[in-house]
Amino acid sequence: MHLGHLIPFIFTKYLQDVFNVPLVVQLTDDEKFLWKNLTADECHELAYKNARDIIACGFDMNKTFIFSDFDYVGGCPEFYKTVVKIQKCVTLNQARAIFGFTDSDCIGKISFPAIQAAPSFASAFPAIFGREHDKLKKIKCLIPCAIDQDPYFRMTRDVAPRIGFSKPALIHSTFFPALQGAKTKMSASDGNSSIFLTDTPNQIKNKVNREAFSGGRDTVEEHRKLGGDTSVDVSYKYLTFFLEDDDKLQQIKEDYEAGRMLTGELKKELIKVLQELVAEHQKRRVDATEDIVKQFMTPRSLSL
Repeated sequence: MHLGHLIPFIFTKYLQDVFNVPLVVQLTDDEKFLWKNLTADECHELAYKNARDIIACGFDMNKTFIFSDFDYVGGCPEFYKTVVKIQKCVTLNQARAIFGFTDSDCIGKISFPAIQAAPSFASAFPAIFGREHDKLKKIKCLIPCAIDQDPYFRMTRDVAPRIGFSKPALIHSTFFPALQGAKTKMSASDGNSSIFLTDTPNQIKNKVNREAFSGGRDTVEEHRKLGGDTSVDVSYKYLTFFLEDDDKLQQIKEDYEAGRMLTGELKKELIKVLQELVAEHQKRRVDATEDIVKQFMTPRSLSL
């Protein structure tokens, strides 16, 4: 996982703390198998590794259920019934229009959106919410997610009233760019496109210094005179996500745009913030033992 994956979970942790609510996290290892050149076992193993990173965000075990699709879908009849109800409401033409499927795509891809949609409805989790439909249909769902997941949940919102549930609400995280700039996208297969949660302090330093797109000028003299452009500077963009001190962030913005702060100095600020963030995450990840992961991923009642 990289920093882009971490942002929705940091926000979700905040929501759980503020509203004191149960959380369900779906690990779509089946999706990875269908779209990537990996074996089912490799995808399943990656899901458990991702679970450790998610747990390291600090979620409350008594209010959080994390599940792998490979593990849960086949073992919960209520979940599968919810999937089938969704599937019946979406035509092949609609799926093509929403997701861009072609005649060359396997049928697994075409059926997958209903699996991702199902956790939006309380009926998919009888161990947590019970089986009384009159109660289940009153339970609302809020989904914090990245913007690229929007098509799945637009489809879900369209289906919801047709299967007797309220439409889920979404909160999208703002776009988090790759190190190379706003027009590029982070990729787990490109080690230089982002900061990964397994990176060492030295790797973080080198990636930021070498790869982070700069809004600075071509020369120091020109930068001092004209200032830098924070609207395209990746180091500044990253600080808007991870620097907790808003007053300091505003000061950095003013100094950089006025030319009082150079690109190297701005990158130094980011390196310090990211090194501390990733190091703390790695420590918490070590505490997420196999037994802890198993407890989070066991279907059970939660504190509601």
